Amino acid sequence: MISQLISLYTFVIFVRIILSWFPSQPGGALGSVNRVLIQVTEPVLGPARRLIPSLGPIDISPIVVVIALGFVQRMLQNAGL
Repeated sequence: MISQLISLYTFVIFVRIILSWFPSQPGGALGSVNRVLIQVTEPVLGPARRLIPSLGPIDISPIVVVIALGFVQRMLQNAGL
């Protein structure tokens, strides 16, 4: 169950990454989806962004979070959870 939630959260992060490449209007459908994705992912990505040094305009915090989530997921699977 926890492993599936981690997979779903990882998917949501990837969707946020992909949607960040496209311009969205605040009142449009894409803007609404983007706003929800930000609300769901920012509690994890925000602190990660503050810990990870900036690489200029490139935000690598989602990559680091996805790698960390994969590590946690493997640990839980190895523990039988």
